[in-house]
Amino acid sequence: MLILASQSVSRRAMLDAAGVPHRAMAAGVDEDAMKQSLRAEGVAARDLADALAELKAVKLSCRHPTELVLGCDSTVALDDGAMLDKASSREEQRDLLRLVSGRRHRLYSAAVICAGGAPVWRHVDVATMHVRPLSDAFIESYLDAEWPAIGGCVGGYRIEGRGAQLFARIEGSQFTILGLPLLPLLDYLRVRGVMPT
Repeated sequence: MLILASQSVSRRAMLDAAGVPHRAMAAGVDEDAMKQSLRAEGVAARDLADALAELKAVKLSCRHPTELVLGCDSTVALDDGAMLDKASSREEQRDLLRLVSGRRHRLYSAAVICAGGAPVWRHVDVATMHVRPLSDAFIESYLDAEWPAIGGCVGGYRIEGRGAQLFARIEGSQFTILGLPLLPLLDYLRVRGVMPT
């Protein structure tokens, strides 16, 4: 059985829906400190998602060395490489939505599987998100409906809900946007015999 090193509702739901036998456990890492350290070193958004996913998987894999442990992480970056963080307040979320209005950004979702405390598989996928121009009135009504639930979401949206209204166009997999490159993961789990071929 796979261990998911995450308490993410959307990731658990994707694995459940795909019929992947798993149990979810908190990774127990100081993600914010690691993120700040890596960003200070100039690590790009794609590599940051990969490193954080690996950190979570390695941590739990060391405690459960005979199990396959899946770590995941997602990051969001504007075209200039500037990374966007989760908003800690409604005001920050309002500013973030104004920033991305009429622009595109990239959402990176990384997945790393560890066994015996070491990575054995990894995949990073990207979705390009084209945000339509957003009026202040729309932003306020969106926040009335979605805040504070979106406070824990990278980018400040739940694409499976009202967050779909933010976008004019999306290039990439919905699974990636939800936080997990599911199809490549399923391929690897079939190779490992976790899923039927």
